[in-house]
Parts: sequence; C-alpha cells; structure tokens
Amino acid sequence: QVQLVESGGGLVQGGGSLRVSCVASGRTFSSLNMGWFRQAPGKERDFVAAIWWSDSTFYADSVKGRFTISRDNAKNTVYLQMNSLKPEDTAVYYCAAVASHFGDYRSPRLYNYWGQGTQVTVSS
Repeated sequence: QVQLVESGGGLVQGGGSLRVSCVASGRTFSSLNMGWFRQAPGKERDFVAAIWWSDSTFYADSVKGRFTISRDNAKNTVYLQMNSLKPEDTAVYYCAAVASHFGDYRSPRLYNYWGQGTQVTVSS
C-alpha cells in the first residue's frame, strides 16, 4: 500500500508560479512511477505530467514548456513546478503512483494510488 500526500497548492495570479509536492510512503519510492493529474469542476481528470522510475518525463501538450516534474528519491517526494500559470490551469491537482512499468501513463486508470488533491487557483 502507498500513501500519497500533496501540498503546496494555493491562489496565484496569472503569469505566476507555484510548486506542488507529493510525499509518498509505504513502498520503495524509487521503484514507483509517479504522475500528476488535475480536475476542474465538472470536467474529467486530466493527465498533466509523469515521471518514471528511470527519470523519464512526460507532459501534456497544454503544460509543456511551462511545467516541470521532478522527483527526489531521498525525500520520497515528487514535485510539479508550474510557471507562467494561466486561469485555465485552475483545478484540483492530484498525485498518483503506480508500480507497473507498463501501460499508458496518460490514463488515470493505470495508477493504483492517489493523493487527496490540492487546489490550485489562478486568477486573471
């Protein structure tokens, strides 16, 4: 079993930056593949970014060049640095984890474990 706890959300002006973090426990973190998803009110949960155990990274087109995902295995933590934020980035951001190394990293169904989410609000 893996427990995930997100932090770092908040309110920021458009064009600003924010970093959200996710601390994992319960399993060897370095073997986990980690993802960030977001869900706006009334919308589906969308893929944002993922970082694999090998440090390979993947991004949604909508955030490429603005967001950076990284991990610190010594701290059991994955980060999402968000720059040049836009109002359309407003959502609850969820951290997710999966042990399997196979599957579509963009699909929420791949991930076994989820955090409780952290709200990110970008004002115009």
